[in-house]
Amino acid sequence: MLERINVHLARASLIVTQGSISIVDATVIEAKQSRSKKNKQGKNTQDPEAAYTSKVSADGKRKTTYGYKLHANTDEDGFIKKLAYSPANDHDSQHFDEVLTGNESAVYADNAYASKKNEKRLGKKSRILYRAYRNVPLSDAQKATNKIRSGIRSTVERVFGLLKLHHGLSKARYMGLERNKCRAQLIAMSHNIKCGLSIYRKMQASCV
Repeated sequence: MLERINVHLARASLIVTQGSISIVDATVIEAKQSRSKKNKQGKNTQDPEAAYTSKVSADGKRKTTYGYKLHANTDEDGFIKKLAYSPANDHDSQHFDEVLTGNESAVYADNAYASKKNEKRLGKKSRILYRAYRNVPLSDAQKATNKIRSGIRSTVERVFGLLKLHHGLSKARYMGLERNKCRAQLIAMSHNIKCGLSIYRKMQASCV
């Protein structure tokens, strides 16, 4: 259904398909029942399909979350092309191929997706951030390139922020992966329709 909505938006010239870029990233979503507790029957009420993940936040502190990951591919205008949903302990790169469309002109992603396999697969389309390795620091040219790519890549982070702020996607509403995946897809459809309507209104206003 998300793909069908995007087709209609493309026919209305609201979403760019020819030469469109893909910006890929993942965000953590806390499970509905994230803490390990027991009910009156002595059974664990924690969501059994979710998992733990740890990440260093912007303030330098390590945060551990029990939940899921939403993997998304957006274009430069913030439209969501494809989604994947997984337990939070899945590495971002595990769902990289799943969210690509195959017809993008370039792919932007952070260095969590950096690998020889992905670079070879994407070829000239790759705009994945360079990663520094032990005893192999980034060159000045690579740092400058990463800065430019990060500016474009920030679009997907802005989309995640909107989904969490306005649609409550920071926390799962249901127990189980499939239900929450369905919810995420519905939210993505709503987001794209709103984006399309916003662009349509701007187009109408410019014609007056």
